[in-house]
Amino acid sequence: MAYPASMMPSIQKANATRQARFGTMHPELTVDEKAKLLQDFHPDFNLKVKRALRVGANTGDLAPDEMANIVEAPSRLNPKDVDLDKPDYCTDILVIGSGGAGLSAAITARAAGANVLIATKLRCGDSNTIMAEGGIAAATDPADSPAIHYVDTIIGGRGTNVKELVEVLVTEAPFILDWLSALGVNFDRRADGSLFNHRPGGHSRRRSHSIMDLTGLEIMRVLSDEVRNQEIPLLEFCPALELILDDKGQCCGAVLQNLDNGKLLTVKAKVVIMATGGMGRLHPMGFPTSNHYGATADGIVMGYRAGAKLIYIESVQFHPTGTAWPEQLLGLLISEALRAQGAQVLNCEGEMFAANLETRDALAAAIIRECNSRGKGVATPAGIVGTWLDTPLIDMIHGPGTFERRFAGIYSRFMGYGINPKEEPILVYPTQHYQNGGMTINTSGETTLPNLYAAGEVSGGVHGQNRLGANSLLDIFVFGRLSGESAAKKIQSVTTGRPTLEHLNLYNETLRQAGVETETRSPMILPDYRFEKALTKITHMEAR
Repeated sequence: MAYPASMMPSIQKANATRQARFGTMHPELTVDEKAKLLQDFHPDFNLKVKRALRVGANTGDLAPDEMANIVEAPSRLNPKDVDLDKPDYCTDILVIGSGGAGLSAAITARAAGANVLIATKLRCGDSNTIMAEGGIAAATDPADSPAIHYVDTIIGGRGTNVKELVEVLVTEAPFILDWLSALGVNFDRRADGSLFNHRPGGHSRRRSHSIMDLTGLEIMRVLSDEVRNQEIPLLEFCPALELILDDKGQCCGAVLQNLDNGKLLTVKAKVVIMATGGMGRLHPMGFPTSNHYGATADGIVMGYRAGAKLIYIESVQFHPTGTAWPEQLLGLLISEALRAQGAQVLNCEGEMFAANLETRDALAAAIIRECNSRGKGVATPAGIVGTWLDTPLIDMIHGPGTFERRFAGIYSRFMGYGINPKEEPILVYPTQHYQNGGMTINTSGETTLPNLYAAGEVSGGVHGQNRLGANSLLDIFVFGRLSGESAAKKIQSVTTGRPTLEHLNLYNETLRQAGVETETRSPMILPDYRFEKALTKITHMEAR
């Protein structure tokens, strides 16, 4: 499916201005300009699509309506259907989720001598991690340092990051690259053998390390092999429905459901590590998403219902360059690395309107402004409006063949629809990409619920209210490993009491007292698109 005739005049304008734009840069926003842009156009600042939570540890805190709907809902599990006295599995540590955070936690805990069981919703590795393109951040250049990485991350997070978590993140970063390399991850390298890196948006140094645009896929290949080599037990197609507490209020396992036969399974564990990822498939504010099919915020629901406190759950990241055409690829991520290599964002007139490497929140807001307020977006036959990412500039700047070599995955996907990104621009619009908030953790990954740890996107605080590119892959491995290490030590002193699901009954009573009436049951487990209309109406574009 090549570009339709209705979009060709705008493509011709982009082609016509390319030579004049070659080698030029749009000025970056000042602090005041950025603050106004975010306030006026970023979805995070649209209070009409959020509401205060009425129950739980974060009562009164704002959450997107879609998140509030599943948090403020009774469990889909009836405690009477579960026999807690005869667990199906007993283990030291239960890891829920098999993305980068879950697998790194399991590998690390197993290396420390703990018995580990992994339970995952789909197949091993089905996660946002496996889809990651851009790279993993670490201060490896002589001109860089963890201190500079720290400052960039705090600025990018609008100064709201939990600083102790950021310090751990940036300090551990170079070690994580060494650890992954030792396991067999083949990072891109220069001719002299040194690590290739580039500068993502919001970073002041070149510090993102990648494997073409297939970074997550390569890392997950290695970690999945390591899990199998270590013979760590793995339950696939067995999502967690609820956490199990004991009569002391400690987390002591979880109830799973086998998707093949519907059977409920109970796991008794001394410690649980939650690594269930994000919320993209809730489609907050009507946005498309770059997230995998199972990203339905289950860990947030289970943890919150059991008493874990959340942080910044109102904050959602929208990656500025999600695919807007062809509609079969709607929401698919277009890596920030393309802009690092010189691809420019353009409006329908072929004009630059923002700097390539603004932080994600600012560039997303600028694209929304261009499409909405200024009326300079490019309309598609499906009703989505987007802006151009001028990808042919990459080969012009770096030489023929660069795009196909560096971005083989993106090249292949678009060529399958008759679009050659070496010669034609890509149409983009912000896509829901990341859940900035999540369960509150300390520097060991412990949540506020005893014996429950959280790692990766299901946790919050390290990125503040806006994550910098390449820091998420770093986050999952830093805090995945730390959770695994800490949990392996923790099991030595854990004594569990009588298991119970009474917290579900108490939560239901709290909902009743708060006057919450809903037909929704949660966690969602999997989205249901059978009766949904296409995501062509972006609710945040309505007047505020």
